[in-house]
Amino acid sequence: MLMPEERKHYRFALHHLGFRPFFLLAGLFAVVSMVIWYWRYRYQPVLAHMDQLPASLWHGHEMIFGYALAVAAGFLLTAERNWTSVPTLQGMPLMLLALLWLIARIAPFVDHSVALPVMAASDLGFGLWLCFALLTPIVKVKQWQHLGIWLMIALLVVVNALFYLQLFQQLSVAPRNLELAALYILLLLVLLMGRRVIPFFIEKGAGYAVHLTNHRWLDVAAVVLFVLFALVDLAAPYSVLVVLLAWSQVVLHLYRLYGWYTVGIWHKPLLWVLFVGYIWIIGGLFIKGLIALQWLDALFGLHAFAYGTLGIITLGMMARVSLGHTGRDVFNPPLILFWLFAFLFIGSIVRVLFPIFLPTLYSTWIVSAQILWISSFAGFCWIYVPILIKGRIDGRYG
Repeated sequence: MLMPEERKHYRFALHHLGFRPFFLLAGLFAVVSMVIWYWRYRYQPVLAHMDQLPASLWHGHEMIFGYALAVAAGFLLTAERNWTSVPTLQGMPLMLLALLWLIARIAPFVDHSVALPVMAASDLGFGLWLCFALLTPIVKVKQWQHLGIWLMIALLVVVNALFYLQLFQQLSVAPRNLELAALYILLLLVLLMGRRVIPFFIEKGAGYAVHLTNHRWLDVAAVVLFVLFALVDLAAPYSVLVVLLAWSQVVLHLYRLYGWYTVGIWHKPLLWVLFVGYIWIIGGLFIKGLIALQWLDALFGLHAFAYGTLGIITLGMMARVSLGHTGRDVFNPPLILFWLFAFLFIGSIVRVLFPIFLPTLYSTWIVSAQILWISSFAGFCWIYVPILIKGRIDGRYG
């Protein structure tokens, strides 16, 4: 702890740590991009390059490489500082990295022939620089146990490069397969990080003494089975093996969540949001089994993972990390978070389950889910933009 006379009170701190600019950008982009997608879905095209980058392709790419990767960048640039005790990007380099990300998001709306090449260059430049920034502390202190998480980011950059090669007709591959591959990499990252943080947060935040159950064999099986499932699903999505791999993981993750469960999580929004987000992994895997049997359309599984898992868990992580790393009390978060998380959870049900049981109202469910997403992230921005911009409340740097 710093004595009062040793503290400096930073009025502007957006450039201090990675979570600040990237959570701010991710939150704002979650709102703006979904408003654009809503407008496109309801009314008319909004992209300047619809012939080369259709709106549906833009939406899928930007939710993964725009929104989700920004959250991952902010989280890992902050977490690695704690793991390795080595400073990560800050100051002007951090802001330049964020600027590269931002240029890639704006470029598709610029009506110029070089807009998409600029998008590709800035997006891949952002990814490569992020990989270098995350690898440097690991190598410096030789904490090789973190390489698995770093590898997920590196693989995302590789898949993104393949996406742009396909976009410029330098590679013949279905863009939807690349999006699905990227989504599976992000889900694997969630599984790796979730194993680290979810039981830890529950034990620390339940409000009473609790010891959760973890098994080494289960940790290994969860990763191995998911990797096998992803590879088989990409190669033969309608095979019996996909069904077996998906539904075996349903059992595995139900058992894991049983070991992590304690009734106190339901009194803590910052805990139940992560638990519910993890449940959507199970739901998505169950739905993938039905898709492999050709009983459901593939989009149901895609949105179970993307809206359900990634949307809910990333919002919960941004809400918690932003409080903790600005000196605020994570055990007494803003009361409105309950409703923001509830909006997103309801939206995930509306987006994934309602179209299955009431398909005649499909457009109504899509628009409703979009509005709930926008409302949830707009509320997050309203609360957290000042938190992310202003200095820590204890006056420290960070």
